[in-house]
Amino acid sequence: MRFDHVGGVVCLGETMVMMVPAEPGPVHLVRTWHRAVGGAESNVAVHLARLGVRSSWVSAVGDDSFGLAVLDAVGGFGVDVSRVRVDPDRPTGLYVKEASPHGSPVRYYRRGSAASGMGPEMVDRLGLGSGEVALVHLSGITAALSDSCLEMMRELLRRPRHGFRVSFDLNWRPALWTDRDPRVLRELADSADVVLAGADEAELVWGTGDPARLRQLLPGPASLVVKQGAEGATLLEGGESYFEPALEVEVVEPVGAGDAFAAGFLAATLAGEAPPVRLRAGHLQAASALLTAEDVGDPLPDDVTVPLLHADPRTWASARLEV
Repeated sequence: MRFDHVGGVVCLGETMVMMVPAEPGPVHLVRTWHRAVGGAESNVAVHLARLGVRSSWVSAVGDDSFGLAVLDAVGGFGVDVSRVRVDPDRPTGLYVKEASPHGSPVRYYRRGSAASGMGPEMVDRLGLGSGEVALVHLSGITAALSDSCLEMMRELLRRPRHGFRVSFDLNWRPALWTDRDPRVLRELADSADVVLAGADEAELVWGTGDPARLRQLLPGPASLVVKQGAEGATLLEGGESYFEPALEVEVVEPVGAGDAFAAGFLAATLAGEAPPVRLRAGHLQAASALLTAEDVGDPLPDDVTVPLLHADPRTWASARLEV
């Protein structure tokens, strides 16, 4: 499943270093840790690169070893990281996954991070006047990082869009909003061209996960995608509603599936595919993430994805993907 020559995509948002225990036992006794990186927007950029889309990730990292690790990891997937700002004063954000038998709580250490220092001046780093950017991708996470990050998003969304669109993924993270007003998320979403939201998170933030009611709340976007978990996803566009059931997948780890879905859907959208194909591209890319413990898994082979993209409804509904 490839979507070459569809125009460039810029993904704007924070990516942090992630520390995961490399041995069992209580976290306070763990001596060995595995270092990785994680960030919703850079995940989307990586998935897009895997799909053949020219993608770049724009953010800020600290002038430290963690910042270099983030740049090396994201750039290693073929994502352009040349527009990332290296901040000489603020550190790279960090989060720790505290694995336990009762779940894996995450502790964030991102207050005062380099990315939280981003402001409206970052919009000039996106290359919007170059004619090479077809889409800018944002998420609600960035709006919660600082007042300056929120103003950066507002500045981008109020600029004239000559030749590019803006997509917005809700990406609700309640821990980031304890001292901030999440009502701004509706303002930001309604100013975008493409909005993606999980029905469960939309219920928490906007009081409903129903696609028709969400469309009433968000009349502005040309395209509204509501992800309904294992059931499927609904696209509301041009006065029409399209639903595609999700694939049956042997789930290894659900983390990262939403970012993967966004990348698949956006790539197919830029390619001008029909609504059902765009939703299926999202489901197929999400499956590649569900089938691995990593945020970004190996792409599914073309002999699996290409026939399924255009399969009849019965064949699509009966498909099952396994490790």
